[in-house]
Order: sequence, then C-alpha cells, then structure tokens
Amino acid sequence: MAAYNQWMNERLYAAAATLPDAELAADRKAFFGSILGTLNHVVNGDIIWLKRFAAHPSNCPALAPVAPLPLPAGLNEPRAATLAELAVLRRQLDGVIVGFAGEVLDQDLDTVLSWTNSRGQTWHRQFGGVLQHFFNHQTHHRGQATTLLSQQGVDVGATDLLLLLPEVAA
Repeated sequence: MAAYNQWMNERLYAAAATLPDAELAADRKAFFGSILGTLNHVVNGDIIWLKRFAAHPSNCPALAPVAPLPLPAGLNEPRAATLAELAVLRRQLDGVIVGFAGEVLDQDLDTVLSWTNSRGQTWHRQFGGVLQHFFNHQTHHRGQATTLLSQQGVDVGATDLLLLLPEVAA
C-alpha cells in the first residue's frame, strides 16, 4: 500500500501540475474546496497520523522526520499555498511512509494504538486497522482530486492498485 500510495501521489501531482496555480486553488465546491485544498487535506491527515504512529510502541525510526513538522491546526489548514510547495512535502512524506511500512512487523499490527484527537477524545484501536484507515483515507481523497482534475480536462490515467501487483505464473 505504501508503494501504491507513493506511485499514485506522483501521478496525481504530475497531472495537477499541468494546471495553473489559480485553477488549482479555484473553489470547485468540493469538500475541501479546491484541488489544492483537497491535496493539502491529505497532507495534513498524513502528518497527524504519522505523528500518532510515531508514538506507537513499535518505535519505527523511519518516522523521525515527521517529529519536527508542526501539527496542523485543522484538517482544512492550508499547508502550502502552491502545488510546487506542497509537492516537496508530499514527496518527503511518501518517503517516510515507504520507510515506515518496511519497519512495521506482523506482530505490531495486533497491538493497540492510543491517541487523543484535536477535540480531546481519546481513542484506542488495533494498529493494523488504523493503518488500513490511513491508506484508505488517502485513496478516498485522491479519488476526489482525480474527479476535480477530470472536470478540468486533466486525465490522471489508470489508478488501480492492480497495476502494481506483480504477475504470477498460473
């Protein structure tokens, strides 16, 4: 999932880069307003979750680069004003995610991750399920961004995970 995530973000950002900044920032009446707003939301969500994952007892060293990143004040906070600025952070986060995924052990998936959200609510969930949510969240919002780009005449191309799965002998 980490490799798919990185691959799709590269494709999505390359497609988005074909539009001028004003088009990316234009309100499209989407949940996070614009294409850029949607991409900012995904980055904010990733930072929040990666910081939570860093507190997990598995203590994965690949998560160290997220420690100095400021925690978003909200999920719709503009992290970057332009796609070019956001793309730098996106690439950094995707590298962290790939490294982190390589460090998670099978036994980590059954442990509990506890966190307190921005509303002060404390949660306790199975780590493996939370990781599924993490990747599903990105997929969901990339789908929204892909639709917004399509409405502007930009084709992201095929987005299926199936394209990354290796062919096996029958």
